[in-house]
Amino acid sequence: MALGLAVVLVIGVLVFNYFSGRQQGQSAQTESQKSQEQKEAETKLPTTHTVTTGETLWSISEKYYKSGYNWQDIQKANDLTDGDVIEAGQTLTIPSVPVIVPEGQITSGVTSEAAKPKEESYTVVHGDNLWNIAVAQYANGYRWVDIAKANNLTNPGLIHAGNILTLPE
Repeated sequence: MALGLAVVLVIGVLVFNYFSGRQQGQSAQTESQKSQEQKEAETKLPTTHTVTTGETLWSISEKYYKSGYNWQDIQKANDLTDGDVIEAGQTLTIPSVPVIVPEGQITSGVTSEAAKPKEESYTVVHGDNLWNIAVAQYANGYRWVDIAKANNLTNPGLIHAGNILTLPE
């Protein structure tokens, strides 16, 4: 009986070690893939890119500029009439242009003073939500909490067209 227990224990340890080593190999492979992708993304611009299956101008723009909003620059640089029509194997020029950051996107800059709203009150229109109102008024979507508190909203997800909201400073 003791011998059988010892055999089961040894087999259990071997199986455990096998799967542990396998996961470590997979994570090392994943890390090397990530570092290779980072090196590719840090390529000096202008450069060229060969389109692979499933890529879009947006995804290519994200790869080279860390922002999909530069897809139109790639379209213009390659004289593409329709940015939705690219094919696998096609070679594209990736131009050296400034990175486009959409308005209201969080940047690394620090402001010394809290953003003030553009207006003192806001009238809700159909399709609005507190996040979008906060982005439009404060350029910071996370201020939706302040708007909800200032208006004593028990359910911030439930606002109606025509409601007039007070916008705190």
